[in-house]
Amino acid sequence: MSLNNTPSSERIHIGIFGRRNAGKSSLINALTGQNLAIVSDVRGTTTDPVFKSMELLPLGPIVMIDTPGLDDEGELGKLRIQKAYQVLNKTDLAILVADSTTPLGKSEEKLLALIKDKGIPYLLAWNKADLLESVPQEGENTLWVSALTGLHIHELKEKAARLAGQEGPKRPLIADLLQPGDTVVLVVPIDKAAPKGRLILPQQQTIRDVLEAGASALVCRDTELALTLEGLPKPPRLVVTDSQVFGKVAKVVPREVPLTSFSILMARYKGDLGLTVEGARAVRELKTGDKVLIAEGCTHHRQCEDIGTVKLPRWIHEATGVEPDYTFCSGREYPEDLSPYKMVIHCGGCTLGEREMKCRQRTAADQGIPITNYGILIASLNGILERTLEPFPEFHV
Repeated sequence: MSLNNTPSSERIHIGIFGRRNAGKSSLINALTGQNLAIVSDVRGTTTDPVFKSMELLPLGPIVMIDTPGLDDEGELGKLRIQKAYQVLNKTDLAILVADSTTPLGKSEEKLLALIKDKGIPYLLAWNKADLLESVPQEGENTLWVSALTGLHIHELKEKAARLAGQEGPKRPLIADLLQPGDTVVLVVPIDKAAPKGRLILPQQQTIRDVLEAGASALVCRDTELALTLEGLPKPPRLVVTDSQVFGKVAKVVPREVPLTSFSILMARYKGDLGLTVEGARAVRELKTGDKVLIAEGCTHHRQCEDIGTVKLPRWIHEATGVEPDYTFCSGREYPEDLSPYKMVIHCGGCTLGEREMKCRQRTAADQGIPITNYGILIASLNGILERTLEPFPEFHV
């Protein structure tokens, strides 16, 4: 996969924070060598978080996030500040830009404390250092820079790259479950909701990770699965299916062949698999009228048989006989207060970064609200959850 085609969810997210006119936008332009952000002497030019996918050496593929000023004013300003704080949930590296000619303000100190509390790697960039008589020495997380003259911009990039790399490499999506020469069968239904001419992101990523392991990926529809398995000289190492056809596929795949889904792979890859398995049990305790949040990381056009708004509620009713009261959210909007809900059902999160997915899970766990994901819940409703977790040696139901 080329750097230019790296999905946003796989890029390092760098959040740029600070007061109005601290020089956030100017610093972004200096870091990237491009006029990505609008620079103006008018306070509050950036009114909403701005996301820009790009390449930044020596970091590689990143998403740069320019945020509204932390000291914005008025009722609208409060909403803008709230948006800036929400960006922290998806930030892998925070750069707090401060004006070196003035002390840190309360808004900056508050954000810095929150960054540390969340354990987010950070840098404090004192901008406009060209206006100082002498430039102080850099600290472990502190650097005096000038977006105007380019002072210490290279050093800022180097520090950012080092801090962003401290969390280490991600767990493979599926490669660690395979040996070179293995065959994996991927079951991909083609229906009205399937994108024309392409596979969805989790399917693409799984194929790539299978190849990285030196294994072979054999892709078929659910309607041809039985014929595909019969044609293999030996059973596949693993079958991975779209969760929506879990029940059908489980009846076709021999019991001795390990079976799981793309969504469960994503639950393991992005977040806490054990937490989402435990959360699935809560569906059996639901009563009619209980509030349930169904959340998706992306926004898309809803089809007549949409999985989140149509299929899941139907399957839950068929399995439990109850009619919960559902709320639906998608994209970047995710409630901070989950107390009204009896449980949260989340998609696989393929468009979300690992930090944001874990933040959403942690938000639910901290408030005592069970959270699960589509694939795990569907496996549970079909009575095959234990089977679908067998491929993961580190996990036992």
